[in-house]
Amino acid sequence: MSPAQRLLAFLVILSVAAVALRAVSHRARIPYPVVLAAGGVLVGLIPGGRPSGVGSDLILLAFVPGLVFQASISLDLGSLRRVVTPVTLLATLGVAIVVVGAGAGFHLLLGLRWPDSFLLAAILAPTDPIAVVSVLRAVRAPVVLVTSLEGESLFNDGTGVALFAALLASVTSGNLSLADVGGRFLLSTGGGLAIGAAAGLVGVLVLRTTKDASLEFLTTLTLAYGAYLAADILGTSGIVAVVAAALVVVIARRRSPIHGEQVLEFWDLAGFLLNALLFLLIGSALPTRDVAGLAGSVAVGLVILIAVRVLAVYAILAAVDRRGRLIAWRQRPFVVWAGFRGALSVALALSVTGRPGIDAKVPILAYGVVVLSLLFQGSTIRPLARRLSPPAPAP
Repeated sequence: MSPAQRLLAFLVILSVAAVALRAVSHRARIPYPVVLAAGGVLVGLIPGGRPSGVGSDLILLAFVPGLVFQASISLDLGSLRRVVTPVTLLATLGVAIVVVGAGAGFHLLLGLRWPDSFLLAAILAPTDPIAVVSVLRAVRAPVVLVTSLEGESLFNDGTGVALFAALLASVTSGNLSLADVGGRFLLSTGGGLAIGAAAGLVGVLVLRTTKDASLEFLTTLTLAYGAYLAADILGTSGIVAVVAAALVVVIARRRSPIHGEQVLEFWDLAGFLLNALLFLLIGSALPTRDVAGLAGSVAVGLVILIAVRVLAVYAILAAVDRRGRLIAWRQRPFVVWAGFRGALSVALALSVTGRPGIDAKVPILAYGVVVLSLLFQGSTIRPLARRLSPPAPAP
C-alpha cells in the first residue's frame, strides 16, 4: 500500500475500534475516554500497530483547537459567573501550586534534577474534564459543579501550557529563574487573549451576517483553528486564544442571538469524533515498554500529583468558599479526584521527547502518569460521583 493508503487504513481501523469501544463503555459503565485510552495502549502493543508521525505538532494543531473550542462554546455562562472566582484561582494559583509542589516532590522522591522536575510538573498541570463531565451529567450532578470542573480545565489548559512553554524556553536557554519564567508566561497569555478576542470579534461579525448553517459551521471551524494558528505563529498561547475567541462568541450569543443552534450540534459531533481518534492515537503512540520499566516511579509520581492537588483544591476553596455555598464540602473530594490528566499532557510530553538537555525519563514518566491517572481515577469516578453528587430532583 502507498503511504496515503496506509494512513487511511489506520484511520479506518481507529474508527472501527472507536465504535466497538463505545459499546464496551456503555456495557461496562466506564467513561468512554478511559476505555479509549486502554484500547489505544493495547493497539500500541500489537507489532506494527504503532502509527508513524504521531507527534506533539499533530496533536496540538489537528486536535486541540477543535476540542478546546467545542468545550468553550458549550459553557454555561450563568453558572460560570457564580463560580468565576474559585475557577480562576484554581486555573492560575492552583496550577502554580501543582508545578511548585509536584516539582519539589519529583525532585525529592524521584531523583530528577530541579529543572526536569518542574518541567514534568508543568506537563502534568493541565487537567482533562471530558470523562468527568460526561459522568456528572449522567448522574444529574449540580450544574455549578459541572461548570466549575469544565471552566477550571479550560482555563488551566491555557495557563498550564503557557507556563510549560515559559519553563521550557527558560530551561533550554540556561536562564531558569522566576523572573524569566514569569515574563514569558505573561507575554504568552496576554498575547493569546488579545489575538483570540480580536479573532472572536471578527467571527461574530461574520456570523451575524448569515443564516446559512453551512457557513456558520465553516466560520466557527476557521475561527477555532485560525485563532490557534495566529497565536502560535506569533509565539503566544494558542489555547488561550481559542478559549478567548470562543467566549467572545458565547457572550455575543447571549446578548444578541446569532442564528443557528445547529452550530452547537455540529461542535458536539466534532468533539466526539476528535476525542475518539485522539485518545486512540495517543494510547497507541505511548512507549508502553519504557513506561513499564519505570512503573514504580510512575505510581509515586501519580501519588505526588494527587497529594498536591488535594492541597491546592482545599486551600483555594477554603479561602474563597469557606461555607461551601458554591461547592459543598462533601463534593470537594470529587473535585480533587476529577483532576486527572489527558491528551494535552501527552502532547506536551511528546514535544520534549529527545530534546537535548532534558532527562529522557521526563516524557516517559509523563506518559505513564497520564495513562495511570486515566485508568485509575477515570475508572473510579462514576461510583464517587454517585456518592458525592446525588442526582438532582427530576423537573
